[in-house]
Amino acid sequence: MTRKTVRIAMNGVTGRMGYRQHLVRSLLALREQGGLALGDGTVLWPEPVLVGRRAPALKALAERHGLEHWTTDVDAALADPAVDIYFDAQVTSAREEAIKQAIAAGKHVYTEKPTATGLDGALELARLAAAAGIKHGVVQDKIFLPGLLKLKRLIDGGFFGRILSVRGEFGYWVFEGDWQEAQRPSWNYRAEDGGGIVVDMFPHWEYVLHELFGRVRSVQALATTHVPQRWDENGKPYDATADDAAYGIFELEGGAVAQINSSWTVRVNRDELVEFQVDGTEGSAVAGLRTCRAQHRSATPKPVWNPDIPATEVFRDQWQKVPDNGEFDNGFKAQWELFLKHVYADAPYHWDLLAGARGVQLAELGLRSSAEGRRLDVPEIQL
Repeated sequence: MTRKTVRIAMNGVTGRMGYRQHLVRSLLALREQGGLALGDGTVLWPEPVLVGRRAPALKALAERHGLEHWTTDVDAALADPAVDIYFDAQVTSAREEAIKQAIAAGKHVYTEKPTATGLDGALELARLAAAAGIKHGVVQDKIFLPGLLKLKRLIDGGFFGRILSVRGEFGYWVFEGDWQEAQRPSWNYRAEDGGGIVVDMFPHWEYVLHELFGRVRSVQALATTHVPQRWDENGKPYDATADDAAYGIFELEGGAVAQINSSWTVRVNRDELVEFQVDGTEGSAVAGLRTCRAQHRSATPKPVWNPDIPATEVFRDQWQKVPDNGEFDNGFKAQWELFLKHVYADAPYHWDLLAGARGVQLAELGLRSSAEGRRLDVPEIQL
């Protein structure tokens, strides 16, 4: 067996997602399991190169996890011939230029989303990557979650019959920062810094809908800022200029309609932070991050509307739990494995920069729909 060291420049790894999900739960987890076997006797050994702006934070992370390589010099990391892959988990406003530099340096690119602040920039990245002949991928983690994998199993098995509708609820209360510290960084609530829930979440909804149910053909959205003032990491008040809630209706190829609410100003009264209910002619299901419950046509009760008496049925008890039927790994790690196999074993992979551009397109059209107060078509994009 041959061990191949894969050096990966990880930019933005001091942030919440870059550190927890991509460094610890993905690449370091791969090292803990002995590397990634390609099936031909080769085992890939990820060697992260931590990249960022704050030297003390990078040094502390490297020491905590026994890593040798870190730098605040992005150019030097990209010029290093030993670095094969550039990964980006920076704030959105800094991502586009950094990815351009990585492509120009001939590095394979794997990146968080959104890939750019606008569709033109996202498409340019996809075209540059295609012209450079590099391999590229965009994080689309939610389709690798156990709940959605179980939902896909139902779809692939024909459980739903003709799918009629999808209803999604996502969000939780993000504290304003005055009397309790906010759970999200303040830039998320400043439009000038690339913040906003539409920019953050509509790219997720695009690939979830596209992968599971069909391409989004039109969007009608209302984006709003429910909490106009928040407090930053230093306890200073600031104006929230970005949307913190969005209510979207998406027409899908094939005729199904999806309605998804996204909010950082909602208190959770559901089993998980995100849930999707899918209704079809033959059955329905409700999927969250980890669980999925289903109700077949043959087992559907016949409730009768009568507001004069208390409910006589416990509706949640009438759904059947979809079994795991297997082990589910961390979704971020699962996609990292697929991308690494794509780069080093030429395995198929379609979650690329063009797929990322579709997410940016939907966010851009969602904001425009809200501003203009009308439904907009979502044209197909191509290189």
